[in-house]
Formats: sequence, C-alpha cells, structure tokens
Amino acid sequence: MTILAVDIRRADQSDAIAISEVHHDAWQYAYTGIIPYRALNAMINRRGAQWWANAIRRAATVLVIEVGGKIAGYATIGRNRARELKQEGEIYELYLRPECQGIGLGTRLFTEARGRLKAHGLRGLVVWALEENTNAISFYAGAGGRDIAEGVEVFDQKALRKVAFVWD
Repeated sequence: MTILAVDIRRADQSDAIAISEVHHDAWQYAYTGIIPYRALNAMINRRGAQWWANAIRRAATVLVIEVGGKIAGYATIGRNRARELKQEGEIYELYLRPECQGIGLGTRLFTEARGRLKAHGLRGLVVWALEENTNAISFYAGAGGRDIAEGVEVFDQKALRKVAFVWD
C-alpha cells in the first residue's frame, strides 16, 4: 500500500509554474462551454507562471494543497471585496486539478482557507461562483454556504450570473 502525504501551505515563488498548470487545467475543465472560448483562453493565458510569481511576491495570500509532493490545487484568499456584504473574508479562487476533484481535497483546502481568514481576524466568509458552474454551486452549498446575493459577470458580451455563498 502506498501512502501519500497531503499538505496545505502558503505558496512560494517556486510554486508558480505548478499553480499556473493547475489554473489552466481547472479553468478549462470548469468553464469550457460556459465562458466564451476567446474570453476563457485569454483569461487562462494571462495567468501564466510569471503572473503567479508576481502575485506571490506581492504578498497575495495563495495557498497550495500538495499530494505526495505534487501541487493538486490552490486557493487565493483575503478581505471581502463586496462592500454590500457584511462578511469580512473572501475566498477569491479555489481550484483543483480535474483528476484531484471529488476525493475530499477541495474540502480540506476550503477548511484551511476559511481557518486562515478567521485566524487573521476576518469574521464571516463569502465565495462567488458562476451559476452555470454546477460543480462549484454544489460544492459550496454542500459545505453549508447560504446563497444570499447574485451578480453578473460579462465575458465577450455574454452575461453570466454569479452567486454569492456566505458563512457567518
């Protein structure tokens, strides 16, 4: 039997390439057929390894989850950007490689991200998900999030509804 260690930690510069690969694969998997092709590819291509290295260097809080020493996913967290919502913390992104989904790693990363926000004194949490991303909607609803607000994101003139899930 092989035992793989699972570790969640803050990303460092050496993780930029792996995070960009996770971002590429996860976004292709999650948004193909939802976000128009040109817009999706532009968004993915904009976030290469150098973009992630800069984000980490600028002290953005990026967490990674490793399985057996390989980065399987990432989360970006910080202060809530939607001032109309009272929750103070936000998970901006939480993505896993497609082959790492459905086995509990997302829950572990979500729990750790939520705990770190709380440890920084941020009360409450908000996460936004595109309404057509049924995997994300199911995940956040299953994690106990309450759907309390909606918004719209526009991609190449296609308006997509987004949903805010909150935890107090």
